[in-house]
Amino acid sequence: METKRFHSVRLEGDKCRGCTNCLKRCPTEAIRVRGGRAHIIDERCIDCGECIRVCSYHAKVAVTDPLSSISRFRYKIALPAPSLYGQFKELRGISQVLNGLKQMGFDEAFEVARGADVVSRAIRERLRNPDLPRPVISSACPAIVRLIQVRFPDLIDHIVDVRQPMEVAAMIAKREFARTHQVPESEIGCFFITPCPAKVTAVRNPIGHETSAVDGTISVLEIYGLLSSQIRNAPVDITIETASDLGVGWAKSGGECRAVSPENSLAVDGIENCIRVLEEIEDNRLRGLEFFEGAACTGGCVGGPLNFENNYVARSNVGRLSSRTADPDLNVDSGLMTKYDLYDSSRILPNTAMKLDDDLIEAMRKMDRIETIYKELPGYDCGSCGSPTCRTFAEDIVQGAATQMDCIHKMKEQLRIMAQQMVNLAQTTRE
Repeated sequence: METKRFHSVRLEGDKCRGCTNCLKRCPTEAIRVRGGRAHIIDERCIDCGECIRVCSYHAKVAVTDPLSSISRFRYKIALPAPSLYGQFKELRGISQVLNGLKQMGFDEAFEVARGADVVSRAIRERLRNPDLPRPVISSACPAIVRLIQVRFPDLIDHIVDVRQPMEVAAMIAKREFARTHQVPESEIGCFFITPCPAKVTAVRNPIGHETSAVDGTISVLEIYGLLSSQIRNAPVDITIETASDLGVGWAKSGGECRAVSPENSLAVDGIENCIRVLEEIEDNRLRGLEFFEGAACTGGCVGGPLNFENNYVARSNVGRLSSRTADPDLNVDSGLMTKYDLYDSSRILPNTAMKLDDDLIEAMRKMDRIETIYKELPGYDCGSCGSPTCRTFAEDIVQGAATQMDCIHKMKEQLRIMAQQMVNLAQTTRE
């Protein structure tokens, strides 16, 4: 459950040039440019990482844990995201990555893809409930979940209440390691190797449950160089590869749909594409759709901004890998489904950051003023005012965060009027 806001996406102000690239790409209009520098509106940010991806000056960064942070625990377990396997072109087997991570200082490496196998079965069981609102929406991408909180609050009840694969993997990994080595779980730390900032925020500031089972998040970029050198000579040992092909396939857009296998499902990647589909779902234009898988990053998790490899290459690399386990249900017995807390413990709540006012009457007045101001604006959506669109600029004016003279086109118009008035005054004086 969210008790305070944490954001993995941060702005390094001294690097910002006020270019407005991030301004136009933010899906929740959480960025403004004021005084020649970008500013992130904390309440609206969903940590999708789009601003990191498009910033030419590297002014947007993701805050993750350094590799050295694993020393906080006596026993360390690495949780590699399935997308990590796609970062290496010459990979002969998943076990090379698992062994490479252990050579880097981890006591164990537990596949998040195995957690995906468990989550896939849990979602299939949820889909058997005819009372769930359709389409059921995946909870796997935390950026999409937060997007729904901010922009599509009416769809919150559609989000399946199954925890993310990294959470399930962490719970299983800790319990199995503790049982095998006869050590207390409190001495075990699980560290997720993350492809994106949204999952960092999901660990630090969970939605749907009080705390995360994951103890830290290390970016793929942080470990890529060291891991690359380790896996060159790492042995291939298929006996330690426990996840199924379908679990590994969660790395790519459409992988979850294939694993869950509902009759009528839709997988969409890229946050703008997801927004368009969510708008159709909200307008009830996708009747009959059973399951919606949305990924904020192009290509799915292989396209995360904290990855090293091009997402198309990474997608191809993952596709070449095969597991010794074809059927994910071989990893998931009925006892496993009841042994762990696989479901959210609290309801996901709307994010009211876009609400104009707590008072409904005042909010309606503000909306009327916004419409009036918007009609007077040029409608270019150029961003020169520091707001992403003319409509958000009108909202900023009404909320006291901007003035009409921040619009260069309105300023030019005002200057033209003033110049004409001066000309008219001069002519009147001569007469």
